[in-house]
Amino acid sequence: MTASMEKIETRRLILREHAESDVDRLYAIQSDAITMAFWPAPFSYEQTENWIRRQIDSYRAKGYGRWAVIRKEDGVMIGDAGIVTSEIDGTIENDLGYIIHASEWQKGYGYEAAEGCLRYGFDRLELGRLCANMPTDHLGSRKVAEKLGMKLEKHFFNKRNREKETCLYSISKA
Repeated sequence: MTASMEKIETRRLILREHAESDVDRLYAIQSDAITMAFWPAPFSYEQTENWIRRQIDSYRAKGYGRWAVIRKEDGVMIGDAGIVTSEIDGTIENDLGYIIHASEWQKGYGYEAAEGCLRYGFDRLELGRLCANMPTDHLGSRKVAEKLGMKLEKHFFNKRNREKETCLYSISKA
């Protein structure tokens, strides 16, 4: 990690920019069928490589993207979280996303990572609005959005995710 890399620190986590050397660790998360059950499919190795390249390009172009979520106590990558500019149901949004490995669910890491990203988006990036979207049946992800103070804005059928009914949550800077 270079000195210029952005990072977010929470009580139990460090969120830092992805590096190309993260591919194997992130692939272990993104290829897991349970972790990725709410995505179109688990990722291939090549999809994980492309994911990391897109984040690195986003850091250079916009100054932000998705980050590696590292547990402080042991330095293990347990997920990926951050903000990307994304088309959601026909509108360009600042999309706050979070993926935590299924083995780490129910421990508060998703909320902790997402809350750090939300604060970063509003305080550091001075974004006016953040959104999160997830399949309607992804109750864990919905609970994280609600705990962040996000409000359910609408339901839509997501063309990018098997036409699954999807929730769009949003929050504006107070």
